[in-house]
Amino acid sequence: MPIVAMVLVVMLLGVLLWLLNRNEVEESRLSLIKDILWVEQNIHFHLTTGEEKLGQLATEMSRAELPSETFEVQARAMIANSAEFDRVLLRDAEGGQAAAIPPADGEPISQAAREAFILAKSIGRAAWSAPFVMAGRGQVFEVHVPLFRHQSFVGMLVGVVSVDSLLTHHVPWWVAERYKIEIIDGNGTTLGAKTLVELAEPGPSHQVRLEPPGQGLALVATVYTGETNLARNLLAAAIFGLALLSLSSLWLVRRHVHRRLAAELALRNEHAFRKAMEDSLTVGMRARDLSGRITYVNRAFCRMVGWSEDELVGQSPPMPYWSPDALEATMEMHDRVMAGDAPAQGFEIQFRRFCGEKFWALIYEAPLIDAHGRHSGWMASVLDITERKLAEEMARQQQEKLQRTGRLITMGEMASTLAHELNQPLSAIASYNAGCLNRLGAAGFDPEELRPALTKLGVQAQRAGQIIRRVHDFVRKSEPQLEPCPLNKVIEDTVGFIEFDAQRRGVTLQVKLAAGDIQVSADRILLEQVVLNLARNGLEAMGHTPSRQRKLSITVSAAEGQAIVAVADHGQGVAPEIAENLFQAFFTTKDEGMGMGLNICRSIVEYHQGRLWFEPNTGGGAVFRFSLPMRAT
Repeated sequence: MPIVAMVLVVMLLGVLLWLLNRNEVEESRLSLIKDILWVEQNIHFHLTTGEEKLGQLATEMSRAELPSETFEVQARAMIANSAEFDRVLLRDAEGGQAAAIPPADGEPISQAAREAFILAKSIGRAAWSAPFVMAGRGQVFEVHVPLFRHQSFVGMLVGVVSVDSLLTHHVPWWVAERYKIEIIDGNGTTLGAKTLVELAEPGPSHQVRLEPPGQGLALVATVYTGETNLARNLLAAAIFGLALLSLSSLWLVRRHVHRRLAAELALRNEHAFRKAMEDSLTVGMRARDLSGRITYVNRAFCRMVGWSEDELVGQSPPMPYWSPDALEATMEMHDRVMAGDAPAQGFEIQFRRFCGEKFWALIYEAPLIDAHGRHSGWMASVLDITERKLAEEMARQQQEKLQRTGRLITMGEMASTLAHELNQPLSAIASYNAGCLNRLGAAGFDPEELRPALTKLGVQAQRAGQIIRRVHDFVRKSEPQLEPCPLNKVIEDTVGFIEFDAQRRGVTLQVKLAAGDIQVSADRILLEQVVLNLARNGLEAMGHTPSRQRKLSITVSAAEGQAIVAVADHGQGVAPEIAENLFQAFFTTKDEGMGMGLNICRSIVEYHQGRLWFEPNTGGGAVFRFSLPMRAT
């Protein structure tokens, strides 16, 4: 009850002070609006009266041409009786100054005044100008009254109003003692101000439009901030202070107990939530301090390695789950992580389980930051990627089988070419052998006569052996071996496979090798397979090409560190509707094709860190190109 009573007292006191302050602010606002409206009406009355006086003078001057002395007398009387006018001007039909009261040298008409001159002339009645700066008078604005004589425009009667004079004569002292009165333009720029007291700080303000002269002008009144009611504020502060002191003395212990209970409950909830989240993860989590000692492991990591949390926490390198075969490499990576040099994209490493089984893990390391923002260790996310590694290895083996199958199919399709190539050296061997036998039975036989024939026979035998060895190397199963490889030599050897097939199809081979020795790091057999597949595709594509246009070009060049091989034919080209799927597996346009040739070619080129693509040939057909990184010499 005492606490409730004190709270009610404080609330009621606050409401009372708020109501008093609100009433005071509302009264001040109403008084401000009333006073600024009075000032605006006063200025409006005098400006309107001055405009009417100028209109009467303009009417008299329009009826009969007044002498200059009469104009001067009436203009001076108008200035004397109308404090809002600082000067009266008479301008001719072109806007030039014909007379000025008080006298002044002819000043060029300002842009704002010219716009008002044109407006008053066009509408045939008074028009007010926008404010502008006049030398010696500061901010001014003008009222233009047109003069017509016999329905013809003959000049303009102009009244010049100074903003400072307007505020001085038409804002009373009692208003200036309470407010700061300003005249502003449409952009909010202050043109003039009047006040008798320095502002302590800006208070509430109110703005009303000034009509006339219009043109976006407005009057702004700002209230002076008066001295605060010190006694009232001190009394209220004392009451609030006593009430708060009483409340705090009664509430202090209870608040402390409640905070402690709430903190303990939040901690238990947070611990339970984090534990449930960590136990549901399939990703292993492991935390280590700056010395490499394990400080935390989750359930998924324990299942992954086979050791319990109690057995792992507190362990220092070497860890029990490290693979003995990769102990040195694992320690090296451990040192890199402790030095803050762990790869941002993660790293793969081999671990072993409690049962001795080895498995591959992908690890991402991140700094462990404590509640004070200090780096206290490293947190690792561990993923078992053994199945993924097995799948990658199986895919690689399947790719190798596909490549070897492709080479076997290619050699099968080129059986006639190989038979022709082997037939030539074998026929030569048989001929040389028959000749030698005939010479052995001849009279006067000299053994030296057989030396040239036997030498040529040996050369043909070597040639046949090279052909057989080349075919054997091409179709044999082997692991890809990246080694320095002269690209020009690869092209020359590959051309030897397709020369007879090109002759049989009536295709002219044009081979342009690169200048100099271009070296790439590649598997020679795989590169020969790519070039051979692309060349045979080009030969087959020109089956319906006229004989004189059947040309297959193989070009080797180098640019920007890349070796580029281009195989160009003059066949039917690649239709746009099949271009998107050209390199897809099992996609073919041949009646008896498997659809694996280009797919295997792209896989081989990408394995060598290169790129395979095609372009339309300018003379018809297609150009297939592949690039390989050049080996630094």
